Amino acid sequence: MTRVYNFSAGPACLPEWVLKKAQEEMLDAHGSGMSVMEMSHRSSAFQEILDTCKARLRRLMNIPDDYEILFCQGGGTMQFSMVPLNLLKHSADIINTGQWTKKAIMEHQKLGKTQVIASSAEDNFTYIPKIKQEDLTPDSDYVYICENNTIYGTKYKELPPHEGKLLVADLSSCILSERTDVSKYDLIFAGAQKNMGPAGVTVVIVKKDLIGHAKENIPSLLDYKTYANNDSMYNTPPCYAIYMVGLVLQWLEEEIGGLEEMEKLTRQRASLLYDYIDQSKLYSNPVAKEDRSYTNIPFVTGDAELDKKFVKEANEAGLVNLKGHRTVGGMRASLYNAMPMEGVYALIDFMKKFEKENLA
Repeated sequence: MTRVYNFSAGPACLPEWVLKKAQEEMLDAHGSGMSVMEMSHRSSAFQEILDTCKARLRRLMNIPDDYEILFCQGGGTMQFSMVPLNLLKHSADIINTGQWTKKAIMEHQKLGKTQVIASSAEDNFTYIPKIKQEDLTPDSDYVYICENNTIYGTKYKELPPHEGKLLVADLSSCILSERTDVSKYDLIFAGAQKNMGPAGVTVVIVKKDLIGHAKENIPSLLDYKTYANNDSMYNTPPCYAIYMVGLVLQWLEEEIGGLEEMEKLTRQRASLLYDYIDQSKLYSNPVAKEDRSYTNIPFVTGDAELDKKFVKEANEAGLVNLKGHRTVGGMRASLYNAMPMEGVYALIDFMKKFEKENLA
């Protein structure tokens, strides 16, 4: 068997160290004589897995003690509703940077007053709108952003002004790829399937004093208090997904050396690919340079048929899932934590070969 280089935007590639560790423990996890997939979530064995996972995440991200770590289901999409159900009292200010904020806006508007205070839609979301404090709505409860846009390849390099407001951020496609000052946020959420593990679990990091203020009539599983009061086990949690997240965190901590080292690798991978694209005569990246993502890099040839040919031949060469999102077209390379540097070199080598063969 030959493993491919998987550039999927999610579910994404996982570290081979993690996959092999999971393979070793498939039939007998932690001396239990069973797989984690068979464990009762009420067992001491799973409780240890959950506790260890939370402790590793708190250490890696230096999460302050006044923040709670919750494991939810429903993906990042569920958070588009859970955030306003728990935090929206007067109104919400949202900065629209693409598909995921568009969906968040739609859910917010069902639940309360919502303002789109800035948007880059008119330029197909190729930049991050810059706002000033005076752009915020006087009675808004929070400013909501998607920090890294998976589809369009943009990334906030500086957080927007939000004095007197809470800051809520979707970090699904950049969490754990760099150091994050959690204290600058009031709520962070991230679907696991890009940088943290397999699909099925969503991590929420929220200030403890924001929990418990949801309206009394909201369903229990949409109330952060339910998760906080029950150690994220009010119902059966996604046990195996949490276990896999724990292994990814162990890999980051013990094999990589923490987020400072991972940040260096993240920047290095992105720089290699951007540098090649920028000097190429065939490929281009449409994103404003100051707002480029480090983890999701779209590029095009300018010819839709040539783009299709590129994706087909790359797939045959073992470079898979490079097709761009339907709203952007072209190609997209997602360089998440588990992408080895060899994968980036292999992609660039293929791009050079394809350019030489197809440049008119």
